[in-house]
Amino acid sequence: MKMLAALVLSVALGAYLVEAQQPAAPQQPMSFFVTSVGLGNGANLGGLAGADRHCQALATAAGAGSKTWHAYLSVSASGGQPAVNARDRIGSGPWYSAKGARIAQNVGDLHGDTIEQARLGNNINKTTAISEKGEPIKGVGDTPNQHDILTGSQTDGRAYTDGADHTCGNWTSGAAGTAQLGHHDRTGGGNTSWNATHPSRGCSQENLVATGGAGLMYCFAIN
Repeated sequence: MKMLAALVLSVALGAYLVEAQQPAAPQQPMSFFVTSVGLGNGANLGGLAGADRHCQALATAAGAGSKTWHAYLSVSASGGQPAVNARDRIGSGPWYSAKGARIAQNVGDLHGDTIEQARLGNNINKTTAISEKGEPIKGVGDTPNQHDILTGSQTDGRAYTDGADHTCGNWTSGAAGTAQLGHHDRTGGGNTSWNATHPSRGCSQENLVATGGAGLMYCFAIN
């Protein structure tokens, strides 16, 4: 019995040593972040192109400029141009934060397209939805609260089709209009949506700040 026990212990110890010697999986490079700063002109981002440039510039400053970055924003049909859905302009995933946390495996996972995906939910929360610098974004309980994130989107990541302004003039107005917002910390606003919690009070920087924001956006690497 003593020999058998010694043999079992030896095998278990050997297996432990082999497992301990396995190299840790390398951290996945950043492919998602919340902008550390807004553009400072309310929801006037210079349209989708201006928002994308902001994402690209921040990513480049953080050493991730080799990827192509897009802002998670929808725009409404206007001037003969069709609507653009935020979900259709962010690539196919998977996406990881600056600290290697997986945000979502794919677009369906991100938006809960199936019953199972909706049940599991994505991994966007205050801990993982961090800036390109790897720093937390202020949320409920912090001063100031900046958890409002510009999206202009419905919960499924698509543009609104009701004719109302949900995008501050397709991200060209820093005054009139409203913008649909999500909460990166999944707290407040009557629901826990990361991308469609409530509209802004207006489109100016002051109005974005007044409802708990700073004109921040989600940025995704499309490649």
